[in-house]
Amino acid sequence: MDPRERVAQLMPQAHSELAELVAIKSVADPRQFPPEQCQRAAQWVRDRYAQTGFTDARLEETPDGSMVVLGTRPCADPQAPTVLLYAHYDVQPPLDDKAWRTPPFELTEVDGRWYGRGAADCKGNIVMHLAALRALGENIPVNLKLVVEGSEEQGTGGLEALVASHPDLFRADAILVCDTGNAAVGSPAATVSLRGMVNVVVTVEALTSEIHSGMFGGPAPDALAALVTILGSLRDAHGNTTVTGLENSRRWAGAAYDPEQFRRDAGVLDGVSLLGDGSVSDMLWSRPALTILGIDCPPVVGSAAAIVPRAAARLNLRIPPGTTPAAAQEALTAHVQKAAPWGVHIAVDVEATGSPFEASTNGPAFHALAASAQEAYGRPMTSLGQGGSIPLCNVFQETYPNAEIILMGVEEPQALIHAPNESVAPSEIENMALTEALFLARYGASTV
Repeated sequence: MDPRERVAQLMPQAHSELAELVAIKSVADPRQFPPEQCQRAAQWVRDRYAQTGFTDARLEETPDGSMVVLGTRPCADPQAPTVLLYAHYDVQPPLDDKAWRTPPFELTEVDGRWYGRGAADCKGNIVMHLAALRALGENIPVNLKLVVEGSEEQGTGGLEALVASHPDLFRADAILVCDTGNAAVGSPAATVSLRGMVNVVVTVEALTSEIHSGMFGGPAPDALAALVTILGSLRDAHGNTTVTGLENSRRWAGAAYDPEQFRRDAGVLDGVSLLGDGSVSDMLWSRPALTILGIDCPPVVGSAAAIVPRAAARLNLRIPPGTTPAAAQEALTAHVQKAAPWGVHIAVDVEATGSPFEASTNGPAFHALAASAQEAYGRPMTSLGQGGSIPLCNVFQETYPNAEIILMGVEEPQALIHAPNESVAPSEIENMALTEALFLARYGASTV
């Protein structure tokens, strides 16, 4: 049977399986949800993949305590290339239940999309893999490995540590990291660039305690005003991030992101300008971006007529490929200290760093994927960047320098991953499953 017809026939099963998975509240944070929920999800994944040829599918505990599903499915030719399929079963917490239009852990169809926490990120990719494998049946001309982790959203590094300690488990010629998605529904894309990040907390101290703004205001240094001055120096009038020492004029060479589409995807209010003097793609994927994540200062309600002695801000600096976290951290720290006015005391504490990632696009796996995506979607595949960080990709790249790492998946801007009302377009599950099935057949044939 033609793979397209076979995948289409499998979509009702994909829906029912995704409904089962979404109903499992697999948030990998025991402070919010029972750990048994993650165990249930891991077992569900193991059982389904065991039924699709991964006869050795098993659960393995990682150094952070989470369970990862591992398995292998060899083909008839031991010299055939090996493809590693990746996804994760843990999900973000639902956040505000009242902000959801549908129950967060109940897959619900609204206007042709399937809503539920994890429907796209990343349980939709789990059922996409299953549909692709079932569509091919026994006719898969590559050796397969499987890894589905359970702590990706928490960022505690369990799988990364397991890769480092057991590299042979995950060694492959091509690694399909299915945790990203297309430019839009129906527009196939591979993610070839990930931004890294540096998170810091900047603390400003100016006084030993609060003092009356009427009695001392004017000459007394204000820690909150000093912090505002520092934060204001991190962007120019156009909204460009202006950390001294970091290049902020690079151009994106891949697919363009239409500004009007971006405004809709990001929910930008009417009359509010987009930031920066580059294109949307430049600003997202080729330049540093500074975001103020939070500020410690008196809230409006309950505040007094007093000068603030101490204030702090949590900053997130996203960095493109070509900039190391160490260089970005050094530049940001030096900039903040130099921008501090009035001799106020400054502390810059680093919370976390992550390296950017850039994929190769010249290998046989990438070319096979591009051809398969065009066949499945009826239009050429483009290359995208991704603003978020996936540290596992860097670990894969360092551990397996000759492997082709391809980022793809069912998540596109309308999916609203990590937010209330997350959803997936069933057509993306169907078309990506077809793309993957065609890729596995084409890649195996192309390397004979």
